[in-house]
Order: sequence, then structure tokens, then C-alpha cells
Amino acid sequence: MVILIKFIDRHLGNLLCSFLGVFNRQKEIGNVNKILAVQLWGIGETVLTLPAIAAIRKRFPEAEIDVLSTKRNNGVYLGNKDISRVTAISLNPFSVIGFIIKNMKKYDLVIDMEEYLNVSAIISFFVGKNAVGYSHNSRAKLYSSKVKYNDKQHAVQTFLDLARALGIAYDGGILPKLNFSRNDKNFVDKLLKGNKIKKSDFLVCVAPGAAESAKARMWPYERYAELCDEITIKHKAKIIFTGSQDESGLIEDIQKKMENKEAISAAGKMTLNQLFCLIGKCSLFIGNDAGPMHIAAAQGIRTIGLFGPNLPVRFGPYGKSNIGLYKGYNCEFSPCINVHKGQVPDCLYPRNSNDYQKCMKNISVDDVLK
Repeated sequence: MVILIKFIDRHLGNLLCSFLGVFNRQKEIGNVNKILAVQLWGIGETVLTLPAIAAIRKRFPEAEIDVLSTKRNNGVYLGNKDISRVTAISLNPFSVIGFIIKNMKKYDLVIDMEEYLNVSAIISFFVGKNAVGYSHNSRAKLYSSKVKYNDKQHAVQTFLDLARALGIAYDGGILPKLNFSRNDKNFVDKLLKGNKIKKSDFLVCVAPGAAESAKARMWPYERYAELCDEITIKHKAKIIFTGSQDESGLIEDIQKKMENKEAISAAGKMTLNQLFCLIGKCSLFIGNDAGPMHIAAAQGIRTIGLFGPNLPVRFGPYGKSNIGLYKGYNCEFSPCINVHKGQVPDCLYPRNSNDYQKCMKNISVDDVLK
């Protein structure tokens, strides 16, 4: 499904952007009372948009600031004090067209926080009197103000560049904490109590999976098993694995490989907002370059992120107490993931070769322990 959505967006979306761009005219941004921020894809990137939304709220304290998301990522915006309303759509033509018809030129300003998708630019063109977005690809023809995507800095700052284009000075030194309900907290408390986890325990959250768009970001499962044994047996920590239902098999493989059989798996057992709560109760997070890593950073948990196909300078766990561990300099292709260029491939080495996931295999268990 993900591949199909991206294929349609790339080919049909490019044509539509080029056509609609003929009718776009540069305009002065006047009074701003209604603002729409658009972020439709990854959970991790959605977390990283929050400082930019806080900056926009600071600049327009009285404005209505809505967010357009998908069901996949809308939980990130739950209860955020800077946001007036969150609308979730599906990435299919009926849902997109329905939103456009309902909101035609409703917004004084649209801030398109998608780095690559064309559909977000098309939505911005129709529902906004003015739109701000990144300056690359044909989608840029639909914006009234364009910002160069800087891939030499952290994505938090690159999203903030969209706010800076509006004359907003804002540093974004920390990520706002993610919200959850009382019911979410009760669920997590019950889960931990049922597994004999106490508040005094040094609880380590381990997320060994990655989103379906780039599984090559995953550190070998055998090394997760060795690492988890080391920190539980020698350092008396307790491990809780997190992941989607689809990743429960991966976690079972890790548990089978471990000497310590007391590690807990919460894979597929909780909602996104329950995950926010769970991670917030941990002492340490270890995981791949994926959404849970950014959740941990936002919740103020010391975080170790493992990188190879992507660079921590762009997408590392944000915050001074966190580490993006990268040893991909042994790979001629790294970084092969360039989100702003639509490049999210599987490893570019053959799957059956020793070089497959070369950059991730270059990270040793000792590297993480240090």
C-alpha cells in the first residue's frame, strides 16, 4: 500500500502540480486568522514538527491553528495546547478531494510540513489563500513562499525554517512532551504491574523494528538479544520491547535468542498514545532510526538511536541527553535515505550478499554498551 501511494503521488502528483502551478500567483501574506499545518506521514517526523507549531502559535497567538494529518500520526497532536483542531484524512482520492471541497480557500495560511509528497502541496493550493513549503520539485510551484530544505541540520530546525520564513525567531531547543489520557495511563500501569515492574526498577525500552518503508534501518536481531542480556544480567535492568503487531515475531526471535527469559513484549498490545505513556515511564530507550526513538526523546527519556541508512545530524534523537550512534562510513551508499528527495530504499546491496545492511552491521554491541 505504501509503495502504491508513493507511486501515484510521484507520477500523477507531479503532473497535477505542474498544471496547477500555471494558475498560481505570488501574493502578499495579509491578515492571518486561520492557519493549517499539514503533516501526513511518519510518526517520527510528526513529533519533530511540534517546535515549529509552537513557534507559529507564538507568532499568531489569537489565530485558529488546525492540523491536517492521517490516522497513522494524529495521536502525536492529541491535547497539544498550540493546536485548535486536528483533522485526519486517508491518503486516497476520495478523502483528499472531500477535504478540499469542504475547506476550499478556508485558510489564510497553510504551512506544508511534508518534505516530498505532492498531495500535501495540492491540498495547500486549494484550501489556502497563501501557502509556505519547501522549494524543491514541482510541488514548489504551488506555494506563495518557498524555503530551501537544509539537509545538513536537524529536521527540527528544517521544520522551523518554515516558521522563520514568516519572520518568526524561535530556537526549538526541546521537543514538547506527548500527551495521553487517564485511561491510557491506567492501561500502562496495569500492564507494568501485571509484569511485576516497580517504579524503582531501571526499565529499558527496546524498539528493534522500523516502519515498512525502510526495514534496512533495523540493527540485526541477534545483536539486540546479546545487548539485552548484557544490560539485564550484568546491570540488573529490566527490558520491555515495543513494536507493532507485525513486529511481534521479530521480538519473539530476539527473546528466544536471549539467555534471560524475563524480558516483556508489549508489541501490538497498545495504542500510539499508550506507547507515549509507557516510554515516559522508562529510564532508557534503545532503538533504530524510527518513530519510537523520537517519542522517547520527546518524553525526556535518555535515548540511544542506531543509524546507518540515514544520518543522526538530520534525524537523531533530539536533545542534549541523547545519542545518535552512526558508523555508516564503511558504506559507499550511506546515507541512502534522503526523505526530502523521496529516496527511502531498501539496502542498495543485494539481499543475499554479505554487504546487505553493511552500515547497520558495523555497529557492535560494545559500541552501544559504551
